Amino acid sequence: LHKRELVPYIAVQLVGAMLGAWLVHAMFDMTIVQWSAKLRTGVGQWIAEAVATAGLLLTILRAPPARVAPLVAAWIGAAYWFTASTSFANPAAAFGRLWSDSFAGIAPASVPAFVVAQLAGAAVGAALHHALGASAREAPR
Repeated sequence: LHKRELVPYIAVQLVGAMLGAWLVHAMFDMTIVQWSAKLRTGVGQWIAEAVATAGLLLTILRAPPARVAPLVAAWIGAAYWFTASTSFANPAAAFGRLWSDSFAGIAPASVPAFVVAQLAGAAVGAALHHALGASAREAPR
């Protein structure tokens, strides 16, 4: 990803997350455009989000290329159950969930703290990846 691609990449991620929420609402005959009223706050939620994000990044960086997709799915599925936050693990996911007043939603006021926790988790995941040395991707064949 080049620097000039960063802003369009982020914009597409955010628009895709919003449109995904609206599509789900349409499939379940819900009001399409809605805002979440579900406050998600507190140190436990933020720690959980940092753990979910660190684990996701480690999974992506350390998995053999052919296994990244299923391992990411397994990580997110498991982290949904073992984290207090239900594992958003991505700022775009948090943004997408603010558009849904369902059980999966997150109030707009709660999103910034989740993004900060996700950035902290990403930093921890990157540091652990570096500390662990060569990943499966870099290992000799």
